[in-house]
Amino acid sequence: MFVDSHCHLSFPELARDWPAIRIAMQQAQVERALNICTTMEEFAQVHRLALTHDNIWATVGVHPDNEGVHEPDVAELLACAQLPRVLAIGETGLDYYRLNGRSVADMQWQRERFQVHMEAAAQSNKPLVIHTRNASADTVGMLQAQQRGPQPITGVFHCFTETREVARAALDMGFYISFSGILTFKNAQDLRDVAAFVPMDRLLIETDSPYLAPAPHRGKTNNPSLLPLIAQQLATLKQCSVQEMGQVCSHNFDQLFHPEVH
Repeated sequence: MFVDSHCHLSFPELARDWPAIRIAMQQAQVERALNICTTMEEFAQVHRLALTHDNIWATVGVHPDNEGVHEPDVAELLACAQLPRVLAIGETGLDYYRLNGRSVADMQWQRERFQVHMEAAAQSNKPLVIHTRNASADTVGMLQAQQRGPQPITGVFHCFTETREVARAALDMGFYISFSGILTFKNAQDLRDVAAFVPMDRLLIETDSPYLAPAPHRGKTNNPSLLPLIAQQLATLKQCSVQEMGQVCSHNFDQLFHPEVH
């Protein structure tokens, strides 16, 4: 019934407990998951999990926060994107949260990386998994520039924590919006208001595990079996059943990523 649209099953916190997590997912009716790549160095492991489990898929990309890692060009991303069970490019985007004494102008390397990923998404005709933190104006601006070109793209703003205005800009570009366990935090009323605003046909849910465990597990290691808690919070906001929310988000996942052809 449920599909986790963004998790990091290859991270050590989850990889070492994978057999138990698989059982917990089954018990929680989390039937599918998209395993997200954050460096090219980990892509082989991310992809291997997707190849060995028919309910897991993969992405390929480099997280904006990662420095000192292999920097792919468009051709390398395209080659990986064409492999079986690879659904999307990313996660990618911009993150100005940890400038470490640098200015936004100094983060040009992030913007160049993001541009490469956007071009790979356009050429592969695959969705883009967007990460943005303290950088929404530049993230939206770069995407809008891409949309005005000959090869517009689609995708998802993952782990959404931005304003209603940013949500509207994302929706206007045809993007989906995914909510994580943050939606269940006591201090997240503003985010719940944004989630209530997002149309049902653009919603996705995710754990972003091993991070951001939903209440009442906040602060603990997260895993995809906790996804129904996020669906329940979203269902409350949308005044529907958790079962309906699971079905809606699963349908939206299929509409965006088309796993049936991969």
